[in-house]
Amino acid sequence: MDRQEAVELLEAELEKYRRRSYDELLQLRKLVDDFGVVGPSGTTYGIEVQAFWDSKRCRNLRVIASIDGGGISTCRPLCRDFIIAPDGRFIGEDEGAS
Repeated sequence: MDRQEAVELLEAELEKYRRRSYDELLQLRKLVDDFGVVGPSGTTYGIEVQAFWDSKRCRNLRVIASIDGGGISTCRPLCRDFIIAPDGRFIGEDEGAS
């Protein structure tokens, strides 16, 4: 697996989820989006995206995406995530910015 290619593909796919509404992302708690993408090198990568409560009390969702290139990389996929609040704010990002 080409790590740089995989990171770029994963971040591009996760960006699509960041554009979704909180209510749309809530649906990911009930299922896993599991799909393949082909990188510029021709390598096929598997991506999984799922959401979990990060704080059920606050109703913040953590959306986690992982990517692997098959073979041994399935044992240790690359992961990226974000946390979104019910009001659409991304938690832990741009905090303290003026």
